[in-house]
Amino acid sequence: MTTQAQAGALAPVVVVGAGLAGLTVALELAAHRRVIVLAKRRLEEGATAWAQGGIVGVLGEDDSIESHVRDTQDAGAGLVDEDTARHVARHSAEAVAWLVAAGVPFTHDPAGPLGLHLTREGGHAVRRIAHAADATGKAIHDALLRRARAHPNIELRERWMAVDLITQRHLGGTDAAPRCHGVYALDIDGGRVETLRTAGVVLATGGVGKVYRYTSNPDTATGDGIAMAWRAGCRVANMEFIQFHPTCLYHPLERSFLLTEALRGEGATLHLPGADGVGERFMPAHDARAELAPRDVVARAIDFEMKKHGVDHVWLDARPIVAEKGEAFLREHFPTIHARCLALGIDIVHQPIPVVPAAHYTCGGVVTDLEGRTDLPGLFAVGETTYTGLHGANRLASNSLLECVVMGRGCAGRLLADAVEPPVALPAWDESQVEDADEQVVIAHNWDELRLVMWNYVGIVRTTKRLERALHRIKLLRDEIQDYYASFRVNRDLLELRNLVVNAELIVRSALRRHESRGLHFSRDFPQALPVSFPTVLTRAARSSR
Repeated sequence: MTTQAQAGALAPVVVVGAGLAGLTVALELAAHRRVIVLAKRRLEEGATAWAQGGIVGVLGEDDSIESHVRDTQDAGAGLVDEDTARHVARHSAEAVAWLVAAGVPFTHDPAGPLGLHLTREGGHAVRRIAHAADATGKAIHDALLRRARAHPNIELRERWMAVDLITQRHLGGTDAAPRCHGVYALDIDGGRVETLRTAGVVLATGGVGKVYRYTSNPDTATGDGIAMAWRAGCRVANMEFIQFHPTCLYHPLERSFLLTEALRGEGATLHLPGADGVGERFMPAHDARAELAPRDVVARAIDFEMKKHGVDHVWLDARPIVAEKGEAFLREHFPTIHARCLALGIDIVHQPIPVVPAAHYTCGGVVTDLEGRTDLPGLFAVGETTYTGLHGANRLASNSLLECVVMGRGCAGRLLADAVEPPVALPAWDESQVEDADEQVVIAHNWDELRLVMWNYVGIVRTTKRLERALHRIKLLRDEIQDYYASFRVNRDLLELRNLVVNAELIVRSALRRHESRGLHFSRDFPQALPVSFPTVLTRAARSSR
């Protein structure tokens, strides 16, 4: 093991993002390298802590790696990379064991594998989801964050945001080999940009849900890592596949609260509003798997029924769980949902829950290999920021936390092998040509306009005309935002807006290239799936040919 003094003499690794993916990499690296973790808000505010359902583990006697691979492929609608799916499934049991060793308090079952209670979610053939009641993400994040805070080689920086990557183009010469040498990082409270020399940068910034008006994601989900990697010349893939979670709470005081599909896994059903409350159950008419169909199927079914009947929401009814397993079971397994709904006047033991679909997960992202390497040496990416081929055209439930751990541990090993000391000096951030912004309201207005355009034109069901209209408006916004960025000192809101508009354009351009309906991408102009389909890969050349 490398001593702290030896690690301190080397350039640090900078991990951008403090969720499960970023903390996994940091904890695995910290025995050998100093690690700086950047969190643009509080450390507890990332998407990991919002995850309810659980993490896949191929653990039970009735389960197998091949079964998990098949379920992943089925959910991914023909675009899952089989080698990636098998790699992740093969390492799932050790990933869960690693989390158990890290102190994650999973729900116990003395008769279960590893002493864990396993639940089932949509798209899974068997029970294979390890969980901590209905707040798995928070339990995992709290445990890893405690370890990170206690580690002498990990420096956690709250309210620090990466601005851009430092590559060979910043070094003055054009003949240098492409490489990431560091990152410009904004100290949000201090209002200054620092130049961080690194032996490697890991992008673990999560997805891009905040590009939509309605999302289950926290405010951190602005696609920062995807945008930075794109600007640095990396490929992105499958950005058209934005997963809309079928069941987000519909309530004026709570627009981002997700209702885990483990509820449906345990027996909750979906219904239309009726004259006296709960009306007709509709999922059996859309798919033989009914409420246990993959998320894209359920989300489209809800969208279809809402538009057909002109209703603002549908009902998720958990009372069948109570009827079969008892009130105590519902309260014990879904305490967070029960408490949150009860605070809003909804007793899920006796009442149905109003729900709507909301943008939830980014299935595409920065192209990486199975060890997190991007197209740019020195730059790595892990988690929802990436495209690895695991999720294809639709993510299977609870594969996301698993991907973070499996790929994060592999990334740390590869980074240690590939780490290169950066140049002694890197150029400082240049603010000589900018001034303080005169009207911050411009940022808020552009943010609102962008998210509304994406919600109206690039949602669950799309058309070519809608996408073209969206692209036209996004280009205008992009140019206006870039002009603003070039003229004024940066702050977090401006940086997030700059990154969101990049991601919006990538989503729309990817969607326009896919002339079929597959998984999460459904086009009225191309309603059938093609016999053979491939990932949508965008390069900087595609971006420049306007």
